[in-house]
Amino acid sequence: MTDQLFADHVLIARIGAAYGIKGWVKLISFSSPKANILNYQHYWTPQGSSLVEFEIDKCKAQGKGFVAHIKDCDDRSQTQEFTGKDLYIEKALLPELDVDEYYWHQLPGLRVQTLSGDDLGVVDHLLETGANDVLVVKADENSVDEEERLIPYLLERVIDSIDLDQRLIKVNWEKDY
Repeated sequence: MTDQLFADHVLIARIGAAYGIKGWVKLISFSSPKANILNYQHYWTPQGSSLVEFEIDKCKAQGKGFVAHIKDCDDRSQTQEFTGKDLYIEKALLPELDVDEYYWHQLPGLRVQTLSGDDLGVVDHLLETGANDVLVVKADENSVDEEERLIPYLLERVIDSIDLDQRLIKVNWEKDY
C-alpha cells in the first residue's frame, strides 16, 4: 500500500475478536484518551490497493475496552471478515491542537538533531511505555553513526523543539547516551 493512499487518513483503531452473537466486535482504540474512539462513526479500512469506507453504528465502553457494532453486520459469523482490520479516519476530522501539541502521526519521518547539531537520524515510530512515550530514531546516511536510539518524548526536558515545517526535532540528548 502506498503512502499516498494514507496521506489524508490516520490509523485510530483495530477491530478485535467477535463480541457476542449479534455482530458486535471488540474495538482496540489507539486514540488518546482511548475513549475518543467513541467520537467517530465512519472509518476506512485497507482492501486490496485502496481504502473502503464503512460505518460503525453503535460503539460503547465495555469493561476496560470498547465494543462496536458494524452497520449491517448482525451475525457473529459476519464479523470474521472484519477481525484484525485496521481502522482509519480522515485527518481532517481530528480536533485542532494547541500550540506545541502534536499528533503521533506527524512525527515519523522528522529528522532528529542534538542541540549541538549532531544528526541522530529520523523518527521511525513511537512507543507507549506507560511512564512516557518514546521516539524510535533510526540512523540513515546523514546520521553521525549507525545507532538506533530510543529517546524519551519529554517536552522541555528532552524534546527542545519540534518544527513540522522544517521536519526537524531538536533534542537535549547526546549521541553517546
